[in-house]
Amino acid sequence: MDTPQAAPEVPSPDDATPAVLVLADGTVLRGLACGARGHVCGEVVFNTGMTGYQEVLTDPSYAGQLVTFTYPELGNTGVNGEDLEADHAHARGCILRQLAPRPSSWRCEQTLDQWLVRQGVVGIRGVDTRALVRHLREGGALNGAIASDGTDPATLLAQVRAAPSMDGLNLAAQVSTREPYSWNRSCSAAFDTRLQTRPDRPYRVVAIDFGIKRAILERLVAHGCAVTVLPADATLEQVLALEPEGVFLSNGPGDPAAVAEGIALAGDLLQQPQLPVFGICLGHQILGLALGGRSFKLGYGHRGLNHPCGSPGSVEITSQNHGFALDAASLPAERVEITHLNLNDRTVAALALRHQPVFGIQYHPEASPGPHDADHHFARFVALMAERR
Repeated sequence: MDTPQAAPEVPSPDDATPAVLVLADGTVLRGLACGARGHVCGEVVFNTGMTGYQEVLTDPSYAGQLVTFTYPELGNTGVNGEDLEADHAHARGCILRQLAPRPSSWRCEQTLDQWLVRQGVVGIRGVDTRALVRHLREGGALNGAIASDGTDPATLLAQVRAAPSMDGLNLAAQVSTREPYSWNRSCSAAFDTRLQTRPDRPYRVVAIDFGIKRAILERLVAHGCAVTVLPADATLEQVLALEPEGVFLSNGPGDPAAVAEGIALAGDLLQQPQLPVFGICLGHQILGLALGGRSFKLGYGHRGLNHPCGSPGSVEITSQNHGFALDAASLPAERVEITHLNLNDRTVAALALRHQPVFGIQYHPEASPGPHDADHHFARFVALMAERR
């Protein structure tokens, strides 16, 4: 019989344990501890959203990263069980300016600090996050370490410099499900009033899990899909055995070029000319790589809720979270149409095949958090399947 484990001790809101953030370039920032006590290394990135800290920290796409939140105060609404994107936190660390000790929300079940402790996420508060973000924007994303257990900066710097770069890391294999499962829930919050469609016969969709968010699964179901989720190393034979009407390639962390099995599967799916395929974020990049394109690492990535993306005659304000992008010039123009561009830096925001029911988008139409402008892409996927019934 297993010995019951004691719940982790939650620090007092007035706790003043010192913490330190060390970057690979030798920069040292000092603050106070929050969350779990310990030390952790990862890629230091920043998210510019004004809300959604809970969704960000549980999004598998943040695996291996220390997330800097630019909004100056976190934890105002606490944490609840409905807004989780996975069963546990995937971000390794949390960097913030100020932590609200007493949240105010009718949905609150625990404070952010309590949740961080129980999730084992090491945090640092009291950091000048504006200065840190300027530093990352000028020098690019860097590996770093947070310590709240007394580990000295010199030791941390040595660990950070020995840590692998995000380039070449196949993190999708680490966060993917190990076993297939079905998903049939359309929304976690009862007050979600977005479109829901209930066809007499739901569309059979196989979703490949490279780090899939629950909100994506919920939006697929809300648009009339019955979803079976397969691991990141699924084969074409396993996919086709489920007789799908469409295949979805999910978001996920790490370097898309390192997800060799996913790229091979996408290439095989492209040999099924009548099968609709839809990719989001990492799934979109994997589609591009399977088509012969190249990906590259962005200087500091796109992470936030207000990124404008445009197609001829329209603009969508989008939620984004990615550190890599597709090289537009590398995509075969005779086969691929670039349908949307990021209007901040003109990187590829969406693509579609000219003669097959296949498309991918770099941003996140499920929002969670973020605007709902792009939700129509789920309806677009369903329409492709409906045309082929």
